[in-house]
Amino acid sequence: MAQLRQDYREFINRQAEIIVVGPEDAAAFEAYWRTNDLPFTGLPDPKASVLKLYGQEVNLFKLGRMPAQVIVDKAGVARFVHYGHSMSDIPENAEVLEILTQLNATPAG
Repeated sequence: MAQLRQDYREFINRQAEIIVVGPEDAAAFEAYWRTNDLPFTGLPDPKASVLKLYGQEVNLFKLGRMPAQVIVDKAGVARFVHYGHSMSDIPENAEVLEILTQLNATPAG
């Protein structure tokens, strides 16, 4: 999440909002967000309700939830999805920022 915090202003400049969904409960999320002073939204998902909606994989042999990045447009349409195969399989911010730039340049519809 440090990677996201580092470029947070760049995401905002591209009309994007970051929402991190994780398996912890609300108290754990609140404590983590407060301790790390994260500028984006954290959504606790201990029952995996959101996980199931977006098809995020759970692999107990690889420490639980596999990373997933989803760009959802203002109409609620998923425009980009990356499902990681390991805990380190996460796109670099530059890649995601470029996708946002391209999406913003493309007329909706």
